[in-house]
This record gives sequence, structure tokens and C-alpha cells, in this order.
Amino acid sequence: MKILIVNTSDIQGGAGRAAYRLHKSLLSQDIDSQMLVQNKSSDDYTVVLEEKKSTKYFNKLRPIIETLPSRFYKGRTKTLFSPSWFGFSNIVDKINEINPDIVHLHWICDGMVKIEDIAKIKAPIVWSLHDMWTFTGGCHYDEECKGYEKECGKCKVLGSETENDLSKKVYKRKEKVFNKIDNMTVVGVSEWLTNCSKNSTLLKDKKAITLPNPLNTDIFKPFDKVKGRDLWRLPKDKKLILFGASGGTNDFRKGGNELSESLQKLKDKNIELVIFGSNKPKESQNFGFKTHYLGHLHDDVSLVTLYSAVDIMIVPSLQEAFGQIASEAMACGTPTVAFGHTGLLDIIDHEKNGYLAKPFDTSDLAYGIEWILNNENYYELCQNAREKVVREFDSVVVAKKYIELYEGIIK
Repeated sequence: MKILIVNTSDIQGGAGRAAYRLHKSLLSQDIDSQMLVQNKSSDDYTVVLEEKKSTKYFNKLRPIIETLPSRFYKGRTKTLFSPSWFGFSNIVDKINEINPDIVHLHWICDGMVKIEDIAKIKAPIVWSLHDMWTFTGGCHYDEECKGYEKECGKCKVLGSETENDLSKKVYKRKEKVFNKIDNMTVVGVSEWLTNCSKNSTLLKDKKAITLPNPLNTDIFKPFDKVKGRDLWRLPKDKKLILFGASGGTNDFRKGGNELSESLQKLKDKNIELVIFGSNKPKESQNFGFKTHYLGHLHDDVSLVTLYSAVDIMIVPSLQEAFGQIASEAMACGTPTVAFGHTGLLDIIDHEKNGYLAKPFDTSDLAYGIEWILNNENYYELCQNAREKVVREFDSVVVAKKYIELYEGIIK
């Protein structure tokens, strides 16, 4: 069985890391897996890309060119919008040249694949959804507008009041292409995302299942807390709250404002905040506590030592496809608090291995933080967090489910 994993990057970004982890999990199960990317950061020979130098340099321009149509909308929000209109990629030719039994698409934006080229893929398609883009008119998260249930138009993300706007045009292009593809299985990485796809007018007729992002729990496991704090030069006499997101608190969808509001409501003052994903900004946000900015972390060992060094992980996202940071932290035995909404519902079991606050009640989020930090059964919460991830999200567990899916499609 020959599987081709397709993603814009290999180890950069949440979707890239998830796709690469699945690729490595399949290899560990003796599956002939390759990964095809537009931007390669690893030195893994099983990850391939177009070798031409001209293509390599041109790929750096693709994300910029990709955004050009949406730039005409001056009222657009900060949510990513991808028209996937740029058609000079030969990625699909490369896919068909490799000739796999299954083409497993993941996150393919930033100018990697033009929508119309997807219909040219010869092998059956499995498409893992890492956000909402596949079934929307171009936005990666819909900001709760649910336009994908009625063919988009008047796009909230674009700030458009026009029915026949860019989102409608992108929607129609997808509709035309998806109608040509008979053998496509949609995989939501959470029940929320799977249900959204089933309710969408674009994917409602496609087979859809839920399979989570895999995690190697032999790597992501508890590390000595004291040693972890020594490594990161964090205080040993404080309760530490961890928040992580690419760009830190700048991405509104990750809940930076909600984080700040909830921290301001904490009664316990023996607390310090730790943030990874960005360096300290010129004008840092006032969280009411001393804040340690650790910058971008690029390897799993750093993540493991940091997750283990803190007392609690907070993931106050407004919309989250899965919540990979939550599963990573919990695998290291760190209880997690989040809003009981979207993909995080699959990861956190309320008051068993973390706390799910009412969306988007910052008072309840603050209560959840203190409920965990002051819980007399704190170490039981830690153990439950680890056990949940090992049981449901471990790489071997998830890989075997994917192999079963692939075998069913091939048969």
C-alpha cells in the first residue's frame, strides 16, 4: 500500500506537524508512505518536493500572490482567506507521477494547489481537515457566520456586503470541482469539524469520518518539573500558567483578549504566566502577572520540557479545529483549561483531566484555572490527562485507524 501525504510544509505550522507525525506513524507501521510538500524544512529523505531551483525560489512568492484577490476588500478581518487561484504549480503532475494508491491531502493553501487542479488527481483522495477552508468560500475559519451552509457570499471575513463577492466565486469553483470527484473521503480532526463538513453544501454528499491528530506519546511524556524549570529558568516557588500560539496573543482567534480578561479575575496572586510562540512585543499586554516570553519553539524536546515545567495549560481559543497544543500538554501530564467549544471538546474531559469553561465566559475560565491549580486531586488530574492522550491520540492507535480506512478505500 503506497500512501502520499500532501501538505504545504512538513514541520512548520500545526497542520504541517500533524501531517508529518501521521507520515512518520505510518512508516513505523511498515506502510510505504511519502510526504510531498511545497516548503521543506526537515532533512527527512521521505519528504519530497519539486527539485527545480526556479520553483524553489518561486514558492516563496506564492503566499504573497495568493492573497492578492482578497486585498481589494479593505474591511476584511485578520482571519486567513485563501482563494487558491494561482495555477502555475506542477504539484498535481508530481502527485500523479508518484502514482500512489491513496493521495492524502492535508493543508494545501499558500498557493500550493489551485482548486481546479484537485480534480486532476488520479488516485482516490482522503482529505484531512485542519480548519474550515475545504468547505468554505475561502476563509479558514468562518467566525461563526455559517455561510458555508448556504453557498457563502456577503463574507464576514472579507467584510463584504455583496452577495456575488470573492467568497461566492471561490465557492462556485469548489462546487464545480468537487462534483467531478467521486472517490473522496473527508476526515475531520474533531467531531465539531466533521459535523461542520456534513452541514456544508460543498461536502454534505461526501463520506466523512473523525480521526484525531496523532501524537507520539513515547516522546511527549512527563519530564521532571524541577529540572524543567531549571532548563527554562522559571521560578520554583510560583504557580505557572502556560499559553502558546504562533504569534503569541496577536491572533484574536487564539483568545488573547479572553486570556487577559480571565487572568485579571484570578484571586490567587502567586502566579506567573509563560508564553511561547512569540518574543516579548514592544508594547506587551498587561496580564496582571509577571510574564515570561520564550519565543518560537522548533523541536519536540523543548515543548516536552516546557509543558512539564508548568502547572496548567490554557487554550482560550474561539475556534479550534482540534487543539494540538492541548493534547501535547496533556500527554506530558499537564491539565488544561479551555472553552467548551469546537475541537477542544474531543480532548478535554470536564473536571477529569482539565476544565471546560462556558463559551466565552472569562469568569468561568478564571474559575477553571483556580479549580485546577488549587485542586486537592491535582495529581490525579495530571494522570488522567496523560492517560486520555495515550488511549485515544497515540500515534500507533491513530495510524492503525488510518490504515484501516486506506485498506477499505483500496478494496
